[in-house]
Amino acid sequence: MGKSQKEYILIKESGITSDITQKEQVLIKDNDSNSNINQKEHILIKESGITSDITQKEQVLIKDNDSNSNINQKKQVIIKGFGGSPGICIGKAYIVDREGVELVKRYPVSEEEIPAEINRFKNAVKHASDEHASIIESLNNDLTDQLDVLETHLALFKDKMLYGRTIDTIKTDKINAEWALKKVLRQVKRMFMKVNDPYLKARVTDIVQVSEQIMRHLTGAQDIKISDINKRVILVAHDLSPADTSQIQLERIKGFVTDRGGKDSHTGIIAKALGIPAVMGLGNATHSVENDDILIVDGLLGILIVNPEEDTLFTYEEQRIRYENQKAIRAREIHLPAVTLDGQKFELMANIEMVEEVVSVRDNAAKGVGLFRTEFLYIALKRFPLEEELFDKYKEVVELLSPMSVTFRTLDINGDKVLPYMKDIEEENPALGLRAVRFCLKRPKIFITQIKAILRAGAFGKIKLLIPMISCVEEIIQVKEIIDIAISELKQEQKVFNADIPLGIMIEVPSAVIIAEELADYVDFFSIGTNDLIQYSMAIDRRNRQVTHLYNPMNPAIIRMIKMVVNAAKKKNIDVVMCGEMAGEPLNLPVLIGLGLTKLSMNPMAIPLIRQMITRLDASDAKGFVEKIMELRQVSEIVNLVKVQYGEILSD
Repeated sequence: MGKSQKEYILIKESGITSDITQKEQVLIKDNDSNSNINQKEHILIKESGITSDITQKEQVLIKDNDSNSNINQKKQVIIKGFGGSPGICIGKAYIVDREGVELVKRYPVSEEEIPAEINRFKNAVKHASDEHASIIESLNNDLTDQLDVLETHLALFKDKMLYGRTIDTIKTDKINAEWALKKVLRQVKRMFMKVNDPYLKARVTDIVQVSEQIMRHLTGAQDIKISDINKRVILVAHDLSPADTSQIQLERIKGFVTDRGGKDSHTGIIAKALGIPAVMGLGNATHSVENDDILIVDGLLGILIVNPEEDTLFTYEEQRIRYENQKAIRAREIHLPAVTLDGQKFELMANIEMVEEVVSVRDNAAKGVGLFRTEFLYIALKRFPLEEELFDKYKEVVELLSPMSVTFRTLDINGDKVLPYMKDIEEENPALGLRAVRFCLKRPKIFITQIKAILRAGAFGKIKLLIPMISCVEEIIQVKEIIDIAISELKQEQKVFNADIPLGIMIEVPSAVIIAEELADYVDFFSIGTNDLIQYSMAIDRRNRQVTHLYNPMNPAIIRMIKMVVNAAKKKNIDVVMCGEMAGEPLNLPVLIGLGLTKLSMNPMAIPLIRQMITRLDASDAKGFVEKIMELRQVSEIVNLVKVQYGEILSD
């Protein structure tokens, strides 16, 4: 490899030869690459020992910029999606092609042929289900904790909404099974997608993925097998099912990107469990990427960069190395206590909504669950769940996390989460209407059912009960009356339960902040929900792009309200927790510490970084810093002051 070949090698380490001394760099090469350095293309190398000059060095080999280089013919493209799993990876694209499944013919079926057509559909379901079950059985020990995700899909193969409706459609429309399945899937998608709710959209993805498995067996389409991929690549797909991602071999697949999906999908959960970068919901990535294109996947920001420019490549390689180094450090320190330099102890907990996330709670050394959102089961079913169904789910979570505590937030719907089977509620502004505790108090039977299930789960571990969107004293009094009724019924039914569990309320509307001291007389703890508190205090819809610039936790009004709540809790000697997204953002941490918060609940993936930052901060200094902030009037002033004071810690 000489300079006569018009190549340069940028080496992360310096002093390898006189020609490349003091050059910074990355090298990558695919396992099966037949490319040599005379080919005018990017060659990414991840292995060592390519030549004697660069043995044991990790580097990127890039063709010199000359007019004939193919790399210059492709422009850099940046596509924004959702961060499915944090991290950064760089490598070649491998397109997962499933075209053809969507191309389904429609043809009539006679009355006599209907039984045979139904049997053909049932056989396709059985083959797809058996194939899915075999994948579950073949899982290695690293993925056994993800069985719940895959078994959820296994149950969907016989779900009445998909299975039963398809059979009914074959009978009534007298059409072939493929078209009947496609028609039913279209109806299901239309029904669910009317609701602007991330949980429902994630469940639609599950149904679509299962139907595609069935369709492949109906049409005889060849399926890709991710487990057979034998080179270091980044997967690019229209969609990947949890079954697909469970086949990923970490030594082969660096990361993946998909057109479909979002941060709430089961596929994203497995990606996080695998610890590989993923970006989802890209829309048209499969049309923008070709096999062997060089990709940068930024799972932190939810960005895919196709055919990056040299400067972009080098910048991201530095970020990747820095991220991996910091990740390794945080992993080594994860089980150390979260204590500031001056000895202030912190309790870092997790916000979750599904049983599958229990793995992430433990992996990130959370000190329990500070917020378990209970809406998922209500949304996943086509009806209100029974007490036993709720109890089984809550008991499972409690037992899996024992001896840690789990805080169950009662049903919080009709804001940005809507139950599709509740058609009798139509509101012009649901965020200010019959949502959360207001809904539950209007339907006491539904509320009592959930309270009873939570109290019963409390007999199997440590739990807390959290009531959302309390806005006045009258509401918490009514809630306590409902709890008394639930306890009375459980006693009459002679069921095992725990009546002695801490009761808390969400502080997420301005009125609750103003009367926090009065509310404290009725509860054991406060939980500050900053997501809604910011929305209601600033009078904005946080999903409305026209006003999202006003949605900022560093607003002086928000900081002052948090201080009011913390002061009220201390005066009344009750606990106060922050469970809003504000708690998991590093930029906010010095302010939260300075305000006196010591219990924070967040996305479990955010815990290692927040824990590390806490150990580098001084609580007494932060309190003095917040006193300065209280004198400022603008968000920009506060943010700039945080960056000036704590920029070095934040940059790490």
